Amino acid sequence: MKLARTKEYHFGWLGVVAILDVVFLLIFFLLLSSNFILQPGIHVSLPLSRFTLGPQVNPQIISITGGAAPAIYFRDQRVTLEQLGPLLEAAKKENRPVIIKADRFTPYEAVVAVTNLALEHGITSVSLATAPAP
Repeated sequence: MKLARTKEYHFGWLGVVAILDVVFLLIFFLLLSSNFILQPGIHVSLPLSRFTLGPQVNPQIISITGGAAPAIYFRDQRVTLEQLGPLLEAAKKENRPVIIKADRFTPYEAVVAVTNLALEHGITSVSLATAPAP
């Protein structure tokens, strides 16, 4: 007497599960190994330099636009030089480095004024951002 199965088993879905597992592992690996360098702030055309610093850990960005009347942006908000002082005083407590991203056409006087203001308010690490030379 030959017995017949009443339920059919399909093992094709096991291959799909294995492929999905590999795909999820690849996505996870790529997400962890990629560099997410987001630079907040206003887009400025940085001056070129052959000398650059390494990446800073969790910096605070001050952006200065070029032109006859340069605009200063701190934490993506436009501020005046007088308003920047108290904001830097509060930011000093976070103990994070400051990077000044000034447009290449910004008057030198404005960059020095912002740098001096940061140093006067006790920020010990102030850097100027540049673009790498081609």
